[in-house]
Amino acid sequence: MALWIFVVFMVALIFAVPIAMSMVLGALTPLFLGGTGSSIQQLIANSFSGSDSTPILAVPLFILGGVLMAEGGISKRLFSFFAYFVGNFTGGLPCAVILTCLFYGAISGSGPATTAAVGSMTIPFLVEMGYDKTWAAGMIATSGGLGVIIPPSIPFVLYSLATGVSTGALFLGGVLPGIAIGLGMMAYAVYYCRKKGEDKEKIGKKMKELRDKGLFKLFKESFWALLSPVIVLGGIYSGYVTPTEAACISVFYSLFVSLVIYKSFTVKEIVPFLAKAVKTYAPLCFVLAFAIAFGRVLALAKAPAIIEGFILDNFTTSFTVLTGVVIVFLLLGMVMDTGPAIVILAPILLPAVQALGVHPVHFGVIMVCCLSIGLATPPFGLDLFVAGTLSDTPPMTVAKKAIPFIIAFGIVLFVITYVPWLSLALL
Repeated sequence: MALWIFVVFMVALIFAVPIAMSMVLGALTPLFLGGTGSSIQQLIANSFSGSDSTPILAVPLFILGGVLMAEGGISKRLFSFFAYFVGNFTGGLPCAVILTCLFYGAISGSGPATTAAVGSMTIPFLVEMGYDKTWAAGMIATSGGLGVIIPPSIPFVLYSLATGVSTGALFLGGVLPGIAIGLGMMAYAVYYCRKKGEDKEKIGKKMKELRDKGLFKLFKESFWALLSPVIVLGGIYSGYVTPTEAACISVFYSLFVSLVIYKSFTVKEIVPFLAKAVKTYAPLCFVLAFAIAFGRVLALAKAPAIIEGFILDNFTTSFTVLTGVVIVFLLLGMVMDTGPAIVILAPILLPAVQALGVHPVHFGVIMVCCLSIGLATPPFGLDLFVAGTLSDTPPMTVAKKAIPFIIAFGIVLFVITYVPWLSLALL
């Protein structure tokens, strides 16, 4: 029965049935085949009960906080701050973009939000400085994936909901891997700029304008943006607030900074931002609700026990099982969104990998890193479509330029996979 549930689900996806409805069809498979443990009433009840939880509120709140920060012009201030220090070096401006994505991820918790907020400002700027537009878009599309690795991360919240692993521990686990991936992509950016060359005259002139402002003034302008992740993550790690409460704080902090400090928008403009956040979360909300119901049907069909038995019978070390898991997740990330993939697969696979000695936080970091690459890989990488829209370039053209950055990302991913220290050192 567990196999039939998966077959129906995958066939529905192949025929382009929306993922939420594909999960509904999979969840109702036992009913269609005359089995037990599934009914329309149970599907509805499981969907509502799975969505009716306080921790899941962190997801829409982090999305709203990210929207408010984006509209408040936070990404521009962050980029100027980082460009001040590295802009004059070879590949400095692309590195400043990656650093901005790295830091903005600690504000938005979302890959597409990071790509949109940073890309809308930096792609035109890089083109003005003489960089290839499609290359810049490919870099932004891949760097946007850092938004779901650096805490606070929406996928980490979902992994925590699905498995019961501490959200705070997962956030700590994502810090060093996120930084390592950012450094890997910066290394390629520097190599590319050395090989292709840069317009040093244009860049030098722009950096002089920036440096003429002075470090103190630049830091003063960027201070409130730099303080945001300190407040949100500091509250979680110190134990004063839960991740859901921290997400709420991020919304009010974003409002305060944008309305009072930066005065980027007015109170009247808040309603469209709320609508934008709802439009972003509403599809995800349905997907998550049905994913939880789908997972419970799989549990009733004993899918976790079957998969655990298969893995333990065929793999004897954590090295071999993690290699297989990484390959599966990389392929899955190309066709499936991060949220439902985590909610469905994490509770099924975690018991098996734990039995082979893999730490649950380490496994969560691997899973999120693998799926975040999927945001920049065709055919359905969401960051590709965002970056393509921002650069007025077809997504598949952007994907070609993103390949070297994806390779750099992948090399660091395998280091993260086989060196658990990176995920566990801060715990």
